[in-house]
Amino acid sequence: MKRTFDLLISIILLVSLSPIMLIIGALIQFNLGTPILFKQMRPGLNGKPFNLYKFRSMKNEKDVHGRPLPDHQRLNGFGNALRKLSLDELPQLVNVIKGDLSLVGPRPLLMEYLPLYTENQAKRHQVRPGITGWAQINGRNAISWEEKFELDVWYVNHQSFLLDVKILILTIVKVVRSEGVNSEKNVTMIPFRGEDNKEREEHG
Repeated sequence: MKRTFDLLISIILLVSLSPIMLIIGALIQFNLGTPILFKQMRPGLNGKPFNLYKFRSMKNEKDVHGRPLPDHQRLNGFGNALRKLSLDELPQLVNVIKGDLSLVGPRPLLMEYLPLYTENQAKRHQVRPGITGWAQINGRNAISWEEKFELDVWYVNHQSFLLDVKILILTIVKVVRSEGVNSEKNVTMIPFRGEDNKEREEHG
């Protein structure tokens, strides 16, 4: 039922939102340049890697050494608006249709985090990752990594069709209110560093 629901909703949304996505693509090219899409390898079900698609929301500006500038310097007003409205996530509907993602599940993070999880945290990969999830409607980027993983594992242990519907509805509410988009001190979450990350957050 979950897979059928994912396919049905994603196809309907992709078709109905395609004109808006074309407009967003044109605005990205005008405001940020090319490429329009951001593609990155992420771990999926059981940690199997796949290419995650998003609309690009940051400039490609680099320092004198060729390294990307800090996020807050590359994120302009246009990119910030894309993130607040979660419009940058729309290309992930293609990932859902391909079977990489579900509409609801733990958010796919970076490949480099895989060896840093505790045994309990690693349970988040026992289900297909999602565009939105239990952690996203309970704090998103405004909560700590440890809290986020606890919420992810809770979802794995309690997942149901009705819970997914509830999460989707509450996600719409959160997007409208632009809640939890940024962490308290950063425009994006600070990198996860395993057991050392909690200490960094407490003293950072």
